[in-house]
Amino acid sequence: MRARHALPALAAVAALLLTACVDNSTPTTGVTEGSAAEVVTTDEEAAALLPETTATPGKLVFGTSPNYAPNEFKNDAGEPIGWAIDLSDAIAAKLGLEAQYTVAKFENIIPNVAGGKIDVGMSSFTDTAEREKQVDFVNYYLAGIQWASPTGTTVDPDDACGLKVAVQSTTYQDTVEIPAKSDACVAAGKPPIQKVPLDTQDAAANAVALGQADAFSADSPVTLYGIAQLTGKLQTAGETFEAAPYGMAVQKDSGMAEAVQAALQSLVDDGTYEKILDDWGVIDGGLDTITLNAGARG
Repeated sequence: MRARHALPALAAVAALLLTACVDNSTPTTGVTEGSAAEVVTTDEEAAALLPETTATPGKLVFGTSPNYAPNEFKNDAGEPIGWAIDLSDAIAAKLGLEAQYTVAKFENIIPNVAGGKIDVGMSSFTDTAEREKQVDFVNYYLAGIQWASPTGTTVDPDDACGLKVAVQSTTYQDTVEIPAKSDACVAAGKPPIQKVPLDTQDAAANAVALGQADAFSADSPVTLYGIAQLTGKLQTAGETFEAAPYGMAVQKDSGMAEAVQAALQSLVDDGTYEKILDDWGVIDGGLDTITLNAGARG
């Protein structure tokens, strides 16, 4: 899991790979047109829990790497969109603030949160005990790992020795899952998995569709979205496994975790959270109770 893209039709692969780069330009603000956040009202009890200052006065600054559809990706204008962005808009509104987005490389977000330059890291982070040493997490979704392979093929994620498997660089799949599976292959006297790390998840999906890799591994909502976008080219390979919580990263012991948790629970209670997830087709991983730092307990 993203430790973690709009996928157009296969004919647009070349254009896609050119437009998937990270842009560190001027931050964007405002609520996505048509999102549920447009009708969210402030929860005064949640807002009262906010730290005295935020990274930018009057705004809640989210750090995101928008290359992981449908969670967070870019529209044609280069602006962050996705169900996680809609959820971020709604959280900011619940806290009486305006959402502002700082686009950054995935691996830079948590250090910037820890350093106080960003209020919330919202980029499909899997909440892990190791990451909790740097930041606190507000858990907002439960995602598993799902593999995909070319339509008509048989790939077993538990026996992929010798296969080429595409992943997005720096994700859980890149740094933990595939290396562990490959080591198990070698220990059993079988050939290692040939990991194919790529800059974005859309590139990983396209690598499989183009025959450059035998399979790709990603978080379940991302894989299913990729399969849907590359119609007829890809299929699921095996079942979803290793379910783990996504977490919004906030500065440790700052009070921000409690404020965001209260705002998000308010969104769950009033139905906004469910509507956002349902609109994007990812309701299966939704939560009824918003927790903190669940990764260390999992």
